[in-house]
This record gives sequence, structure tokens and C-alpha cells, in this order.
Amino acid sequence: KRKKKKKKKKRKKKKKPAAGATGEDCDDNLPENVGSGPQAEKPASGDVDGDGEGGEGAEAKKKRRKKKGGGGAGLAAQDNSELRRVGDWPELPGKQTTPPTVPIGKLYPTRDFPKGQEQEYVGSNSYRKGNAEKAATEKIMESDYQDIRRAAECHRQVRRFAQSYIRPGMTMIDICQKLEAKTLELIEKDGLNCGWGFPTGCSLNHVAAHYTPNYGDKIVLTHDDVCKLDFGVQVNGRIIDSAFTIAFNPKYDNLIAATQDGTNTGIKEAGIDARLSEIGAAIQESIESYEVEIDGKTYPVKPIRNLNGHSIGAYQIHAGKSVPIVKNNDNTKMEEGEMYAIETFASTGKGHVVEDLECSHYMKIFDAEKVPLRLKSAKDLLRSIDQHFSTLAFCRRWLDDLGCTRHIMALKNLVDNELVQPYPPLCDARGCFTSQMEHTILLRPTCKEVISRGDDY
Repeated sequence: KRKKKKKKKKRKKKKKPAAGATGEDCDDNLPENVGSGPQAEKPASGDVDGDGEGGEGAEAKKKRRKKKGGGGAGLAAQDNSELRRVGDWPELPGKQTTPPTVPIGKLYPTRDFPKGQEQEYVGSNSYRKGNAEKAATEKIMESDYQDIRRAAECHRQVRRFAQSYIRPGMTMIDICQKLEAKTLELIEKDGLNCGWGFPTGCSLNHVAAHYTPNYGDKIVLTHDDVCKLDFGVQVNGRIIDSAFTIAFNPKYDNLIAATQDGTNTGIKEAGIDARLSEIGAAIQESIESYEVEIDGKTYPVKPIRNLNGHSIGAYQIHAGKSVPIVKNNDNTKMEEGEMYAIETFASTGKGHVVEDLECSHYMKIFDAEKVPLRLKSAKDLLRSIDQHFSTLAFCRRWLDDLGCTRHIMALKNLVDNELVQPYPPLCDARGCFTSQMEHTILLRPTCKEVISRGDDY
């Protein structure tokens, strides 16, 4: 008998489109955790779980699960001496593990999250401390305050973790993705209810702000870089915005000290009825009192005059008021109940930034009017932005992680239709160095609370 030969059908593999091409729709059916950090790494060949069947890996995995579920002996003390002008963390007893794996909400099941640094008002507002009427007003706002403090405690523990691993030789993508994944783990990402506040800024040297790597970026952190690490955490739209400067070379100490002093001066001057122009003047005087010697040349330290702090609203990182870091004529006053990001930038260059380099940061315009879109890809992308970010800032990496791998033309269309605002990197003169420090403050009825304050800065 003749055996019939079976013909094998060849299946043509579809080529995966390159990121940044145009025309592909976002996959809105992806699970909620897509876009929640680094793309999964493949396990070693022959090991599906990455642990080896019944081997040491499996035992380690079981231990990790047990540790994560039951909590640990607390956060160990952390020596930050490798980082310039970043304080050490003391031991923090409790159920947290080292590195942190227990979500903040589980550490404080009764929602008694740690308060930030409380500072009394002075002058005509000194009566507020101990005032029964003001204390009653605060009780009404207690739920909001606890959301803010939960986000702040997450920020502290995430940056503590980041300070333990950020070292020269790491790619900027690895630095950001590790931090972003830990943020979602500790805040227990829940759609728009809690998660990232905005993309992780890691601007280097003459780039002062708004740089985060897009996929394909090969930049590696070096010993002589000055990196501004700026990231946000939000709970129910209450955003914590805090930043500090990472450097390993002591020659930058005075440049970093200038913004630390400038921000702390701004916090001291801030308060109910404080005029924004006067806060800016005090910050300018503080920063300009510094000079820095780099490689044998002395530079006056300048505030970057066209960068500002800002008020923060619910799901709105820039809520309308700007806190200058130089003297101006803005007589606007701060008001009770407002939240502000007090941030300062210093430079050895011109003290003025311009938009430059490839854009990575975007944000849907808060009060954008509805616009009829013709491009299907733009409609799909807008729907995905609304679903996953709303009016919170986002970056191109996060769109890629959501499956929107061919988004450039659709994103441009949304920008052209004034639905989305691009935020390109902000750069001073090439060859100069810049530093940043930032804290979020809350003007409570009875006192001023520096919500994001930690032992590090």
C-alpha cells in the first residue's frame, strides 16, 4: 500500500510592527496591569517558571511569597553615602520588608498614615494653631488628607528603594522601570484611583526637566552625571510631586546644596496669604548665594528663571498658580486648603531653559473641548488615554506597554487638535549642569504640612 504523504501547511508569521510606526489601534482589552512597569523578561530555556522544577529557585520563590504576605521585620537602616547630599534612612520597625514589598495600605489598615513635617504659621496666621474652628474644618477633610499621606508614604518608600540601587552603569530605562514597577506594587494600582502621578523624570546634566527615556534609548548613567529624579504618586487624584538630585561626584555638592536651600527657603516663606512674588525673591536670594567649582573653574549658581513651582489640584498636576523662583510682580496670594509643589532649579549655565530633544512627556489638556476626530487611530488612542491616564501626565513608553506601539501619528493628531499637550525636555546650555529639589506642601487650616518630607531630604 502506498502511504499518502501529508502536506504541511506553512504558516506565514506576521511581522511585528516597529514601535513608532503609524496606524495601529490600541488594545483596550488588555488587562489592567499592562503598562505597569517593565516588560516581562523571558525565563531561562527549559524553565517555564524561571525557578527550576523543585529546585532552589522554587524554595526561594516560596520564601518570597511568605515574606510578602506576612510582612517582615521592618525596613533596615540605609546608608546613602554613595549619593551626594542625600540623607541616610534610619531603621523603620514594622511589617515592611527590605526591599519594600508590602503595600502601604496593608501597613496602615486603619488609614493612620504618617504625617509629613508640620510647620506652624507665623505672623497674623499664628492664631490658627489650636483654633477649634480650624481644627473642625480639618476633621471634615481628614479622608482627603489620608489619601495624600498614603501617596506620600509610598513616595518615600519608593525613593528609598531607588536610592539603594541607582548606580553608575545602569541604563536610564532600567532605572525608571524598576522605580515605576515598585510604585505600582506599593500603592496597589487600581485604575485611575491610585497609581503613577506622572512619568519618571531622570533629566541629565544640562537637561533640567521632562526627560524620561523612550524605548530604544540606550543612555547609561555615569559617575560624572547629575540626574534629577522626579516622580509622582497619586491616590484618588491627590498627587505627590517630589524630586531630588542624584550625583556621585562631590564636585557637584554646592550645586545640589543651592536647590536644597532654595526649596527649603520657599517652604519656609510659603503659607496662607503669602505673596508668590515674595517667595520667589527669597528663593532667588538663597540660590544666588552659592557658587560651585567644577574641574578648576568657578561658576556662579543661577536659578533657572523660567521654571516654577505650582499649585496642584485633583488629577491636575498644574492647577493654575505658579510659584516663581526669582522675584517678579505677581502679587497673587496662597490660600487655605491649597496644595503646592515647591520646586527649585539651579544651573551653572544661562539660568534659562528651552525645549529641545525628543519628546516623551504628554498630558491631556485638563479643560480641552470636544473635537471631532477624523483619524480612527487618533480616536482609539484618545480612548485609551482617557481610560488609563485621564488628565494625568503619561509618556510614550507607557503607551507602548498598553499595546499602542504605533502611536506617533495618532499622538501628533491629538496634539494638533489641542487635546493633548506635549512637554519636551527643558534644556539649558549644553555643557552646563543643573540641579533640582522639590516637595509637596499642604496649607492646612491649622498648620503647613510638608507632606513629602523624609530623612533623605
